[in-house]
Amino acid sequence: MLGPAWHLFEFAYLLFVVLILAVYGAASGAIGNAVFGAPLWVGTVVLAISIAGFVAFGNKAVERLFRDVSYLLYGVYALFIILALWKFGDRIPGSFAAYPQTSGWALSGITYFGYNIVGAVVILPVLRHLLSDRDAIVAGAIAGPLTMLPALLFFIPMVAFYPAIQSATLPSDFMLQRIGILAFHLLFQLMIFSALLESGTSSVHAINERIDRAWANRTGKELTHRQRLSIAIVVLVVCMFLASRFGLVALIATGYRALAYILLATFILPLLTVGVWKLWHGTGGNAARPQSLSVQE
Repeated sequence: MLGPAWHLFEFAYLLFVVLILAVYGAASGAIGNAVFGAPLWVGTVVLAISIAGFVAFGNKAVERLFRDVSYLLYGVYALFIILALWKFGDRIPGSFAAYPQTSGWALSGITYFGYNIVGAVVILPVLRHLLSDRDAIVAGAIAGPLTMLPALLFFIPMVAFYPAIQSATLPSDFMLQRIGILAFHLLFQLMIFSALLESGTSSVHAINERIDRAWANRTGKELTHRQRLSIAIVVLVVCMFLASRFGLVALIATGYRALAYILLATFILPLLTVGVWKLWHGTGGNAARPQSLSVQE
């Protein structure tokens, strides 16, 4: 869809993956330090080993991870809002009433969408179960609201402490301390680690799948488990450890918003123009193809 400009997407996607995995590694280290008092590198290494273990076994292992983490995530968030409403729910209506007007929300929403649109790319390898246009439309209509539901469940109790919570380094920890239940605090941290594992796995798995398709087209063979594991280890070491050490993460972070707009221009815009035109004229390819598509296709 991008023609000769496809390299722009690849460049932006690569930088996003470096930044995302580096941030996930740092967050995992912070969780391990906060919960167990472990050195920061321990949590990062545990996350890296876990990601490598899942991606080595391909699509089926990744899909099972997505399923199980989703159950955990939605269950914990549902319990979170129940406990939050029980502990300080009486403060929420007053906070909504005290700050009824906002500005700049439309641009902020589009920008945030740009930050997260990379998720639509990394999920491509597990969409082989969508065998028709109807499947894709229904899945999209369901996935959109489900994706935003945890954010909404988190935002509602957070309003109880607005605007003070804006200055909190970890808003979740800010509210968990006020809920005051240690067991749930630990469960919430486990859920956050699982979400980091799920997101990190999808990012690395997407790279593996892109390499696998190129390798299969050239040699007629798919990547072995050992090859997938090797690629994952290289990607994780570069992104989680070397990128931060050499200042690459800080450099990419300064252009994070620009990267978001680049992805909107090189992924969403082509989909809504060239992609729609191809579908309208019946040249979009076989929707039931079992393997993920590259951007060039």
